[in-house]
Amino acid sequence: MTIKNILAAFCLSSITAGTVLAAVSPEQAARLGKDLTPVGAEMAGNADGTIPPWDPKGVPVPAKFVAGSDNYVNPYPDEKPLYTIDGSNWQEYADMLTVGTQGLFKKYGADGFKIHVYPSHRGSIRPDWFNANTLKNATGATLVEDGQKIEGNYPGVPFPIPQSGLEAMWNHMIRYQEDSLLQYDVYYVGSNGKPVLATTGSSVQIFPIFKNPDQVVGDEPWGLLRINYDAPARRAGEILLVHEPAADYTKGKGRKAWQYLVGQRRVRLAPAVSFDTPNPGVAGTSTYDDAYVYNGSPERFTWTLVGKKEMILPAGNYDMIFQDKVEDLLGEKFLNPEKIRWEKQRVWVVDSNLKEGNRHIYSRRTFYLNEDTWTAVSGEMYDGRGQLWRIQYAYLANLYDRKMDFSLAYGSYDIAQDVYNLSGKPIPGTYSNTVDKPDSYFTSEGMARGGVR
Repeated sequence: MTIKNILAAFCLSSITAGTVLAAVSPEQAARLGKDLTPVGAEMAGNADGTIPPWDPKGVPVPAKFVAGSDNYVNPYPDEKPLYTIDGSNWQEYADMLTVGTQGLFKKYGADGFKIHVYPSHRGSIRPDWFNANTLKNATGATLVEDGQKIEGNYPGVPFPIPQSGLEAMWNHMIRYQEDSLLQYDVYYVGSNGKPVLATTGSSVQIFPIFKNPDQVVGDEPWGLLRINYDAPARRAGEILLVHEPAADYTKGKGRKAWQYLVGQRRVRLAPAVSFDTPNPGVAGTSTYDDAYVYNGSPERFTWTLVGKKEMILPAGNYDMIFQDKVEDLLGEKFLNPEKIRWEKQRVWVVDSNLKEGNRHIYSRRTFYLNEDTWTAVSGEMYDGRGQLWRIQYAYLANLYDRKMDFSLAYGSYDIAQDVYNLSGKPIPGTYSNTVDKPDSYFTSEGMARGGVR
């Protein structure tokens, strides 16, 4: 199914970032907490019952979960797949598959690519203060500076009832997260089917935007990320530090990044850690702005809100994220289908095209944002000829004791080069929601003190 087909199905007019809209009316905002959830999703399930109503009680805490352990076990261990989609029947389900997933079936269906579809669950909840701020934002937050800046936004969902593609993408870009640290191995699998270790790293991330929930978001960052690289040998000792803005990507206000390179023995500003620069963390098999399916300044693309659709996508991957070893996930051409859980969910579809006069290796990108979390759960990237090139997925799990969702594990399939990667999946036992680092740890001076001499 093409985006044109989806557009026809929705019968919606396109809204692009060139038009900056005011906040919604009080009457529209009053739907939040009534027929819409506090963050803007539909309260009700779908017509045939395959997507349930939103559960305000959240995901049940499994009996095997040890409080405070951060070792998240599957709350639905006895569930079995409702059905399996494979190379022989995928066309019967095409209207519920993203263009990228269809592309994977076309490419690898004969090689055993398949997806197991489980019962859907909707237990994502947020703190009360976050929901209260989201209600304020519905009538108070607006995009200015050609969509590069939000004004009047409290720490919450800035646009719970989005009126444009760029508003929806901002919801993903500054989605709710809590502090975390983890160790991870990144592999890519080449066309020969052999996995190659691209990175072993230690990641620590904090989110200043959510530390002061009663204040309008200003110049404080959305997130501070520091990664210390331990392997392979050529990268051991490197450090990357990123300050990601919470409300402003205008000139001089956007992302700030620094790198410590062992060979140079000094910290350098790293403006190239953005856009379509190949990401060495995945051995160049994806770009920096492919991380977490999408991140960074939206300035180079126009954004169109296509509408909402029911689609089958990865969800509830507790075992894959927290229990499995990454080496056990890697198949010759794609991730082991027996390890990935898929569910039907409602997603916002956002399409984008490269602006005239701007440079990027992608000419077009399409994203699918989960309605309950605003997380981009999948994306499609097109080359300069308009051909489908890369397909991305985020592998999510609800952290049932934290009122948040894990959204750090993601991967990309390059169907032109027969390469795929997987990043951000914790080594089992290393994930923690407790970060005990001083503010100086997230400064360039702190990087210099921590560098290998």
